Amino acid sequence: MSTSGANNPPAATEAAPSPGPPPQAPPSPSGHSAGEDVTPPPGAVTELRLVDGGRVVTRLAPHSPACPLLPRDDGYHSSDSTPKTSGERRVAGVLPLPRGPLTTTSDASDDKFPSETDSGVAESVPLAAVPPTLTPGVCPVPSPAAGAPGGVPDDGRESWGKSMDFLLSIIGFAVDLANVWRFPFLCYRNGGGAFLLPYFLITVFGALPLFFMELVLGQYNRQGPITVWKICPFFRGVGYCAVLVAYFVSFYYNVIIAWSIYFVYASFSFTLPWTSCNNSWNTADCWDGLTSEEPRPNISRLMSPSEEYFNYVVLQLHKSDGFDDLGPPQPGLVVCGLITYFILYLSLFKGVKSSGKVVWVTATMPYVILTLLLIRGALLPGAADGLLYYIKPSVSALSDSKVWYEAAVQVFFSVGAGFGVHLSYASYNTFNNNCYRDCLITSLVNAFTSFYSGLVIFTYLGYMAFKQKTEISEVAIDGPGLVFQVYPEAVATLPGSQIWSCLFFLMLIALGLDSGMGGLECVITGLLDELRKTFGRRVIRREVFTALVVGSSFLVSITNFCQGGIYVFHWLDTYSAGISLLCSALFEAVAVSWMYGLKRFCADIQHMLGFRPRLYWRVCWKFISPLFILITIIIGLRSQMANPLEYSGPTKYLYPRWAEAVGWCITASSMLMIPLWMVISVVRRRGSFKEKLLLSLTPEEEHQKLLQTGEAPCLEWSHWLYI
Repeated sequence: MSTSGANNPPAATEAAPSPGPPPQAPPSPSGHSAGEDVTPPPGAVTELRLVDGGRVVTRLAPHSPACPLLPRDDGYHSSDSTPKTSGERRVAGVLPLPRGPLTTTSDASDDKFPSETDSGVAESVPLAAVPPTLTPGVCPVPSPAAGAPGGVPDDGRESWGKSMDFLLSIIGFAVDLANVWRFPFLCYRNGGGAFLLPYFLITVFGALPLFFMELVLGQYNRQGPITVWKICPFFRGVGYCAVLVAYFVSFYYNVIIAWSIYFVYASFSFTLPWTSCNNSWNTADCWDGLTSEEPRPNISRLMSPSEEYFNYVVLQLHKSDGFDDLGPPQPGLVVCGLITYFILYLSLFKGVKSSGKVVWVTATMPYVILTLLLIRGALLPGAADGLLYYIKPSVSALSDSKVWYEAAVQVFFSVGAGFGVHLSYASYNTFNNNCYRDCLITSLVNAFTSFYSGLVIFTYLGYMAFKQKTEISEVAIDGPGLVFQVYPEAVATLPGSQIWSCLFFLMLIALGLDSGMGGLECVITGLLDELRKTFGRRVIRREVFTALVVGSSFLVSITNFCQGGIYVFHWLDTYSAGISLLCSALFEAVAVSWMYGLKRFCADIQHMLGFRPRLYWRVCWKFISPLFILITIIIGLRSQMANPLEYSGPTKYLYPRWAEAVGWCITASSMLMIPLWMVISVVRRRGSFKEKLLLSLTPEEEHQKLLQTGEAPCLEWSHWLYI
């Protein structure tokens, strides 16, 4: 029992018969004997009947001088596994199995389960006791399972080496390139400091609850984004949708890391190649506004040296006529892409044991570099004007619905709810890891990083506007153009520009690797768990499967390294993870809060973390968060379908209609997984349509009880009305 026993309901023990005098069962926190009418044999392995649905396998050993106290296990113990204060010592390991009448003996079904109350009391999970072999006068010692320290039964799933590895991993995924190149631009364009109000509100009431939900789902069930839907098989397609979205995003997101590696290599030169307009690739439209003393030419479309370097040297965009004329891949970029995917493979092939070490560098280094860049930028002329332009509030902007929509999109995509990445990472946690604390820390760090990076970016934008004698709005852009065109131009004029350039692009590499690892880990964990469940644990080695996933993603990404690859990049960015990602998050919230049941979900959290979620979390999960996502989807669909797809490069390029049609097919391919698996889940089961539907909406561990009694929680009004 927990040291705070008053908060935990009384438990009862159940054991198989065994010869010998039974020891006195220890008292429960309520003062009653935990083993009334049932006496376990000496040293028997028994089932502790918990209130919140977990299964705790315990070994009871008499406390005597010949038998010292057994150490407490460091594995999957929960708040209910602390030792009793009586003359017995319990070594407990918690397996996060869903609640339900899972039995291993014929008479187990005769147990009387305690009814569920508002305080979170749930059904127990009886398990047959297995008495160990005892030697007279010798203290019984648990036999450790393979890979399980201290005798805790092991489910065969690896775990993070340290809880800090997990925290840094989810921080690294949440804090990505969008925090650097998109949030600052949105902030200044949508009311400056006033934009922080909708950003904060949508974070608190929309994304944060879904983020916590994903962490709980993964940690409690210790399953990937597909197999976790054994809690509600009807929504298994949500997992496939999340995995497909993460896989599609890897086709283009990792290309940004390759571009950054290319720029790091180019920075090792005596003079940065994008410093002036005196290069062979420069055109008559090139104007060096930072160093030129001449007045600004009267040309409608001026290009900076860094902009021409990115478009004509790195991308070689001038050699392509559009999306239907990509040209051959560029060897330099292909090599950089190969290096990127090789690093990703080395970080992932050993699972969280290897990626957990990498994030100590990739998740912390960006903050060191951002601080150095901020200090240097604050000393530049015009920096104060840039900061003022960034944070000056314009309250009138809050009346524009577009401001709230862009805040919602930024929040949901930045936090990463719906990707399945946080769920995958959490599935490698120990059972009672404080994921609630990790959720709050990550959300705060994510919001702080967005604002902090804006300070860094706008000090340099203010400097550029000062040097070019123009408005900040003329130099501020979002997306890849900000980090591969505007910022390189700013650092090119600084003393020691090569050092500042290397630092900046190393920071981009670190930010990109964290998110790249998270996306591919979602794919690997999701599909590998599904394959092992279907064909057996040893169906394929993780090292081989990781190579298949990483290798196939690299092959598709080569299209982004072609001369017209930027058109593919922008096309994938538009269709691969927009509406489909939001749909994944929406159905995830609906499935857990309404179908699995909010009452059951809160009981899971109480069992795992020792507290019951407050009203704020429950209302957000059931009403506010799904409503936020639904409104965002509707606005996004209307906006995306009303405007043709175009890319604003050196010249504005309008995509052909067939490219838009194929793009919508990419979006639909992941979204259709949800209704497809709804149909499959119902059709593949036996019985009447009602029985099939109930089995699809009920956790798999409760199917036997449903077939025997015809009872299911979703048939009760309390299941739907609980808040």
